[in-house]
Amino acid sequence: MATRQAHLLGQVSDFDLRLIRVYRAVVESGGFSAAEAVLGISRSAISTHMADLEARIGLKLCQRGPAGFTLTEEGKHVYELAIQLLATVETFRTEVNALHRQLRGELNIGITDNLVTLPHMRITHALAALKDRGPDVRINIHMIPPSEVEMGVLDGRLHVGVVPTVSSLAGLKYRALYGETAYLYCARGHPLFDRRDETITEAELGGFDAVIPSYPLPAEALRSCRVLNGTASATDREGIAFLVFTERYIGYLPEHYAERWVGEGRLRAILPREYRYTVNYATVIRRGRRSHLVLQTFLEHLENT
Repeated sequence: MATRQAHLLGQVSDFDLRLIRVYRAVVESGGFSAAEAVLGISRSAISTHMADLEARIGLKLCQRGPAGFTLTEEGKHVYELAIQLLATVETFRTEVNALHRQLRGELNIGITDNLVTLPHMRITHALAALKDRGPDVRINIHMIPPSEVEMGVLDGRLHVGVVPTVSSLAGLKYRALYGETAYLYCARGHPLFDRRDETITEAELGGFDAVIPSYPLPAEALRSCRVLNGTASATDREGIAFLVFTERYIGYLPEHYAERWVGEGRLRAILPREYRYTVNYATVIRRGRRSHLVLQTFLEHLENT
């Protein structure tokens, strides 16, 4: 066993990397069965790969049984090391490709939810231009919360992210992208829906139930939310929309996100001159990271769109 472990630590082969990638997929899927669709192989094959990996490193990584799939303490640590190793391998591959000045490799990008409905679609246009320049480039988009985007860029799992500029981390470089305006909405069937704005007072507005974002917001947005009677919360904009559509709550939604429902007569903005705020978005990359051609090309197109 010690000899096998020394072999893995001393020289990581393509086979070892395949086992590690299988392990990562199993952990992130939450078990062998769920990982089948992700990996495109059977549970028995996954089980064999996992057994091979445990034998090669000399550690028990997970437990399976009536209680479900769980990682051992050693397994949790190996998962973190696997993330670092695979990120390093990908960085090596993309930087070697950059030496050839050819657009090959991957772009791993993390994006906050519900930005695709922004009318100028700068991210979409930049991705299209990147694909035109490098047909063999593999684009991997991760729709995750802003804090996870920033941590992913910091630890190398993501090449670039798009996040709201609520706060800044010292190890990251932020570049302004665009602003997003949010208004206070109610749904058709809510008591305020057919009321004229001039008849609605701030004191009356504060008496209605409201859904408040539980994700970080800039100071301007926080002030706009404090005047509301926050009796519910949501972790993302879709959650806010769900509660607004119950006709029991009012809540802030980005204008571009709510636009189609406003056009259908299902939502209306309440006192839009007074109840609004803007969230600015930025691209984020790790400071000091050597830029590779795929990332560089994407950022150039993003700035020029």
